[in-house]
Amino acid sequence: MATLQKIRNRAGIAIAIFIGLALAAFILGDLFKSTSSITRGKQMELAVVDGNTITQPEFQAKVSELEEIYKMNSGKTSLDAATTEQIREQTWQNMVRNLTMKDIYEELGIGVSSSELFDMVQGKNPHAIIQSIFRDPNTGTLNRGALIQFLKYQQSNSTGKERSYWLFIENQIIEERSFSKYNNLLAKGIYVTGDEAKSDLKGRNHQANIQFVAKLLSSVSDSTVKVSDEELKTWYEKNKENYKQENNRNIEYVSFPVIASKTDEDKLIKWTNDIKAEFATVEDPAAFVNINSDVPFDPSFFKKDDLSPELGAFAFAGKVGDIYGPYKDGKSWKLAKIQRFEELPDSVEARHILIRVNSQPELAKATATIDSLKNLILVKGQKFEDVARTKSEDTGSANNGGSLGWMRRGMMVKPFEDAAFFGKVNELQVVKTQFGLHLLQVTNRGKTSPNVQLAVINRVVEPSSQTYQATYTTASKFASENQDLKKFNDAIVAQGLNKRMANIRENDKDIPGLDNSRLLIRAAYKANTGSLILSTEGTPIFELGSQFIVATMTGEQEKGIASFASVKPRIVLEVKKEKKAQQLIEKMSGKTDLNQLASDLKVSVGEAQNITFESYSIPGVGFEPAIAGAATALEANQVSKPVVGTSGVYVVKVTSVNPGTDQDVTANKQKLAASNNYRTNMLAFEALRENAKVIDKRSKFY
Repeated sequence: MATLQKIRNRAGIAIAIFIGLALAAFILGDLFKSTSSITRGKQMELAVVDGNTITQPEFQAKVSELEEIYKMNSGKTSLDAATTEQIREQTWQNMVRNLTMKDIYEELGIGVSSSELFDMVQGKNPHAIIQSIFRDPNTGTLNRGALIQFLKYQQSNSTGKERSYWLFIENQIIEERSFSKYNNLLAKGIYVTGDEAKSDLKGRNHQANIQFVAKLLSSVSDSTVKVSDEELKTWYEKNKENYKQENNRNIEYVSFPVIASKTDEDKLIKWTNDIKAEFATVEDPAAFVNINSDVPFDPSFFKKDDLSPELGAFAFAGKVGDIYGPYKDGKSWKLAKIQRFEELPDSVEARHILIRVNSQPELAKATATIDSLKNLILVKGQKFEDVARTKSEDTGSANNGGSLGWMRRGMMVKPFEDAAFFGKVNELQVVKTQFGLHLLQVTNRGKTSPNVQLAVINRVVEPSSQTYQATYTTASKFASENQDLKKFNDAIVAQGLNKRMANIRENDKDIPGLDNSRLLIRAAYKANTGSLILSTEGTPIFELGSQFIVATMTGEQEKGIASFASVKPRIVLEVKKEKKAQQLIEKMSGKTDLNQLASDLKVSVGEAQNITFESYSIPGVGFEPAIAGAATALEANQVSKPVVGTSGVYVVKVTSVNPGTDQDVTANKQKLAASNNYRTNMLAFEALRENAKVIDKRSKFY
């Protein structure tokens, strides 16, 4: 301030104003930068969990980490959309649980020490995750050698994927153990008394044979029941919790499917006819099929009965090189060329010795092993079955001397099946499959019959670009002429279109019947009620799979308690139901003679056997747990008061009771404790999660 005063004194008010403006610009600049930073932060906010903000980059980094772990485990280099979505959801659940439980763990002193972690990895009883990852496929037990080898390797390669993979595993073990400790603490606070176990046994064992009189609520005319707005509002206030709703949107839409036209099909027929001559002369029909067909060459052999009558008649009356077609099969046009004839058995009896191969370096060793076993049998005269029992790594067949019994076509993987069905009896063949190397011997062949191999060019009739454009034009014209809800519905009726409806939540991934419909769901949450839904490009046309969709948003519900107006029709039904039930209760009260009561009500007496507390469905009535509840509360020859059920009012009489035979109170205590622990763990976490006030904004980004 002193400096500013000196400047004023020396240079006058003009310079002071200039300096003041510069300072203001400096301060405002910082303010704008700060505001801009806050705005960007808000824009990237994906969720808030218990006051902790999760940004989209932070979340995506976790997703990417888990994707890399999955690729390493599966050996895949890329992931499909379904797997990516599954990983994204798993990441979300993990982050929500960890943030929800973080403070709880600190308050309770729950943690995992380094020595405890070491014990869970290399101790006497390793964690289930460790046992699963490093399980020996042959013995089913933990391969400690492989575990130690991996640990040494990842330590010496601290920047590699193996290190990241191991840190992820450790983190999963720590999180699981912490959550397990929390659940164990909850379990210590739950106790089932002997009286509880006895009471539960009595209720479950209690089997009652009953008679009952039922009077349906629908038998009471609506005209006899009057309800006022005051009664409806009173019901609403008492039962508000029953009208909780999620954040959702109601949409209506019409589909304009892109369907191949007659012109498209005519062009395909011409193409098939044009290529027929070339197909007849090619030296390698299989390669020709793979280049020109929508379906790759199938080397399978077929009996006559395996083919359609027309194709079968052609194939078994013709010679190699003959062509049948073009002919239509479903949505395809095809050409079939006779490739080869063989006399093949329907089944073969075979045995094998398997040496497993899990990596390329193991292949050379397995090849040498198979050759030595083959030499033992052919040169040194050892019996195949004896070698199989001691050397085969297929434990299922080794005990039977390697025997696989009789096999029909389609029962084995293709390389193995081809060798078995084309091989000679007693010949020793070395076959490579995804399981490893097999020393195969066919011991018997079933009855043979003629089989044919066909080279088939299969072209599916698909819509052309012109057809796509014509369909898009139709959808675009409909959308441009029917922007509001009334015009939208009127046009559907006038044009005879099929309108569909959907209720969608903000994080739904798809709409049944629509491919890749996430874009439409996200767009619906930015639309206004009564208007067409627009994509991020501002167009009302959504291309979902092989159809164009035009949709409108017809209603929206925010998360919370539904308004009285929106649920009023449902409340009217409930209040009328109560009043009807009360009328029937008055007619049925004080009556213990069921035959007389049935006569008065002009209904018949029903019967049911062996009703327990868990009997939800009653013969002749359907879903009516109220009857089961009444039956299990009565002793023999007792009659209930009128019981209000789902669809009627009932009077129940127990004619006899079977007390049951299960009297093991100790075992039942254990069952109840296990059940209570499971429910408590689940409900406790849900309560904590609800208290964490999770704000989910994932729909902004995915």
